[in-house]
Amino acid sequence: MLGLEGYSLAAVLPVTLALYFLANLAYTTIYNVFFHPLAHVPGPKLAGATYLYQTYHSFMGGSRYYAKIKELHEIYGPLVRITPDEVHLSDPENYEKINYVGSKYGKSALYDAFGIGYSTFSSRSPEVHRIRRSALNPFFSRKMVLELEEIVQTKADKLTALAKNTFSAGRALNLHYGFRSISVDVITEYAFGQCYDLLDRPDLGEKFFDMVQGIGPTMWIFMQWPGLQKIALGLPPAIASFMSPPVGQVIQLTAHCRKQCAAVKETMDSGRAETRPSIFQALLSPQEKDADYVIPTIDDLKDEAYSVLAASADTTGNAMTVAAYKVVSNPEIFAKVTKELEAEFPDPNERLSFVRLETLPYLSAVIKEGLRLSFGVPGRLPRDVPDGGATFNGVFIPAGSVVSMSSWVLHQDPEYFPDPLKFDPDRWLDRKEARRIDKAFVPFGKGTRGCVGMPLAYCELYVSLGTLFRRFPTMKSNVLTKEDLVYDDYFSGYHPMKATKFHVTGSI
Repeated sequence: MLGLEGYSLAAVLPVTLALYFLANLAYTTIYNVFFHPLAHVPGPKLAGATYLYQTYHSFMGGSRYYAKIKELHEIYGPLVRITPDEVHLSDPENYEKINYVGSKYGKSALYDAFGIGYSTFSSRSPEVHRIRRSALNPFFSRKMVLELEEIVQTKADKLTALAKNTFSAGRALNLHYGFRSISVDVITEYAFGQCYDLLDRPDLGEKFFDMVQGIGPTMWIFMQWPGLQKIALGLPPAIASFMSPPVGQVIQLTAHCRKQCAAVKETMDSGRAETRPSIFQALLSPQEKDADYVIPTIDDLKDEAYSVLAASADTTGNAMTVAAYKVVSNPEIFAKVTKELEAEFPDPNERLSFVRLETLPYLSAVIKEGLRLSFGVPGRLPRDVPDGGATFNGVFIPAGSVVSMSSWVLHQDPEYFPDPLKFDPDRWLDRKEARRIDKAFVPFGKGTRGCVGMPLAYCELYVSLGTLFRRFPTMKSNVLTKEDLVYDDYFSGYHPMKATKFHVTGSI
């Protein structure tokens, strides 16, 4: 019999490591499926066994795990275990149990995958989030939005002027990028005091939006293999771009954000006066309202800038695109909304104020349907269960687990939205019914972690759509297929890059 002395270390070590890896994999799988604290929650065994189930559905056939999760709820019920540590919930009654003012549910490790840990958006601790959010809140308050409404009005005027010139030349206007350009032009002037002027570019910012969308796959890579994040983002930009274009895009956007924040600080240090206050100027100034606030460094603040830019690039633009496409391609709906606008604003060339537009019930219903069916964030919003655990639909979920919910599931709940995929503004016109279905309507989230930019987003939606519909009541749309309108989930929802984009033609 040949003993171990007959083998060299070089021959034994690989076999030993392989056996260790397989044994560890087997142990982890068996533990996750049968002995894990979430083993009692229904769901696919493979999803409970390994994060690779999530990663597979986040890459194959587009990033559409959110759609698979909806299918799983139809099989398993209101609670589904979608990763070893995460349970997804579909019952709207649970939303406000997690998302309320003062919620103790912190953000989960998914947010670490963005690599912008300083940002308010990615702050996992509720207490840290409170401090950073308090510095942002004044700039996104309704009062401030009304004071700075002129910024939104100027961008809406610019888009309609572009539409007029395009239609006069007999061409179609790409509103897919036009709407997104409004959002980015507004937020960059609002945030940095320096507008990007994407509406003035021949491509309407297409290169910028492709860069932002290009970073998407990194979220799932860094979530599956978090150790790669520091290594990948530490590479020289040229090498990173060659090895992985998405990682290269992340590095490019990060450098861009650092540059923007440095420019704001340079302006402040020079003593040059700003024509109007900007968000990042305020964040770099002492705060009077919160004694715990510490002025961030430029390297910290770049994370906030990254978050603001990425959020503005598609979420509000998606809602405007869906609302406009559904209206323009439906003559009956288009006639109703233009009739309402004409009655309130007889002169099509006057400025349509946000406050007056908000009072129009049918336009408001159109905007709500646009928000409902645009799924700005189609995937889930995962939260850590606090001490003491929690019970949902009679099932106890222990502390330290992750629970999540998503607008993709809630906004298609037939109990609240009959014929859920139909764009039907009428469903919002009865006040009693509107209050009922509002429970399942979460385009901006709710509670402490609700989207800070909601007041500004509503201003953009009302002013941009109202102005466009009023000035061009004869617009016609190209035809988009179901695949053109599908979303890839990179936290924000993005139409596939190769999809046909929303264009309109019209007369003046």
